[in-house]
Amino acid sequence: MIYPLLPLFVTRTLGAPMKAVGLIEGVAEATSSVLRLVAGWLSDRLGRRKPLVVIGYAFGAIAKPLLAVAGTWGHVLGIRFIDRFGKGLRTPPRDALLAESTPRPLRGRAFGLHGAMDTAGAVVGPLLAWALLPALGGDFRSLFLLAFIPALVGIAVLILGVPEIRPNVELHGSVARAGDLGERFWRFMPVVLCFGIGNSSDAFLILRARHLGIAEGLIPLLYLVFNVVYASLALPGGTLSDRIGRRRVIVIGYAVFALVYLGFAQAGSAREAWLLFALYGIYYALTERIQRAFVADLVPEAARGRAFGLYHASVGFLALPASLLAGWLWDAVSPAAPFWLGSASSVLALLLFLVLRP
Repeated sequence: MIYPLLPLFVTRTLGAPMKAVGLIEGVAEATSSVLRLVAGWLSDRLGRRKPLVVIGYAFGAIAKPLLAVAGTWGHVLGIRFIDRFGKGLRTPPRDALLAESTPRPLRGRAFGLHGAMDTAGAVVGPLLAWALLPALGGDFRSLFLLAFIPALVGIAVLILGVPEIRPNVELHGSVARAGDLGERFWRFMPVVLCFGIGNSSDAFLILRARHLGIAEGLIPLLYLVFNVVYASLALPGGTLSDRIGRRRVIVIGYAVFALVYLGFAQAGSAREAWLLFALYGIYYALTERIQRAFVADLVPEAARGRAFGLYHASVGFLALPASLLAGWLWDAVSPAAPFWLGSASSVLALLLFLVLRP
């Protein structure tokens, strides 16, 4: 409900310049990436996942009413720091808890279901905001207060309905050394790094769609197409990974990504952008959550927190150089150049996956 409106709130209501929006989001994502490393290690060290997950979601919930009383963009910077602090704290232990709550033969389905529900929220939330905002007289602050309600419900469900499952430390031994993550995990990380260097911000897909002639008013609908496709196919994609193996599904996902970015590089009309955004949703359904299930497969239970911390932090850290490189290529070469790079890096990651065989 909040995320699509936050740039408008910062610039229009609080009168901040666009560079303030960039600073706020940059600090927020950097905070989240750093905290993921710490949170993953800490959850392994404590041998407990749920307390960190609850605290992380609580930080995210608290941020919503605080936004309602923000008076300057500096306040929003601090509040977004709190929100992303919570996201960084909860993500690795949450994924580890999800893996440990699910039998391995159903793990892909579980992560796929999580992705489907998460993305359904990304579809329903903005639609709710669109419906509620006129009734609230266009008051962003009132909407931020209303967003606090589902956040509290989510925390209550987590506290009351989700059992703590302790990782089996006795079975797998100490997790004091990085090498305990295992050779299979470390063979997967170069694949993640290779793919990540060409996987720039989705903002470039939106800018490319505008460049191809998509009207500004249709951009939210275009992104809605992507979210609907992803939400619809995330569960079937996860189930498929349980049946034929996660490696095969991830390789197919990388191939779809390469085709999508190749399509954006060569596209010449607005009509093509609609199809490409739908295909991009298929790529997400075949990789985004399935790679998390794959990480859980690669490491022992007692090391899953650190494994997810390293995985998420690597993906987060790579987003900055990938986006900077994409922006430079767009300006210095052509609007198609970032997508040629993304397609090439995906093909290289696919080949590396087949060679290293994590």
